[in-house]
Amino acid sequence: MGFHQMDEDVPAVGFGKKYDDIAVSDFVKRQTPESKFSHFGGTWDELLKMVYANFSKHRQGYRDGVVLVSLDPANFFCGMVQATKDTKFKVKFEPRREGEAPFIQVLAEGATKIPAKRVEIVLYRHDVLMEGKEASSEAEWEIISVNAHPTEEEEKMHPLTMARNYLCLKGGTKGDYTARQFAESIIYWSDKCSCD
Repeated sequence: MGFHQMDEDVPAVGFGKKYDDIAVSDFVKRQTPESKFSHFGGTWDELLKMVYANFSKHRQGYRDGVVLVSLDPANFFCGMVQATKDTKFKVKFEPRREGEAPFIQVLAEGATKIPAKRVEIVLYRHDVLMEGKEASSEAEWEIISVNAHPTEEEEKMHPLTMARNYLCLKGGTKGDYTARQFAESIIYWSDKCSCD
């Protein structure tokens, strides 16, 4: 079984077949309490069990091979803040991870994470991850992001992430977007940033 430490009473679910092959991507492991990113307050094994138990209710992500699993927001924390005229900003120029191009990142200095009101876990299928040689395991699915939101509003993908995907840059996975989707993303993120 590809899922580690799975309870016997958790049902196998999926695309009309036995489903038991989920792993935690190395990429999502940057989302810790000490990071600027949203995070889960429990263990990776606990998160895997929650995703597994709720996988049957997944919805399609931005392309085939990407799915979103909604979870109860308890014990999840949001790293995004709404900027105001009083927000003090800090700017960094660095890559998301080694091997990727650096970019300008604007952070809210001194801001702290808040309990999430909405949570979606992003999973990529193995073949999608292999397009950019980004797979961390041989599992059929990998958790690649914990998207914890401060409100019930649906979060838009960040425009830089969309551009990275659209142009098939290092760290991106091929995706096509409309001009409207790009515009909505830019407006959504124009007054939000991560905690520092």
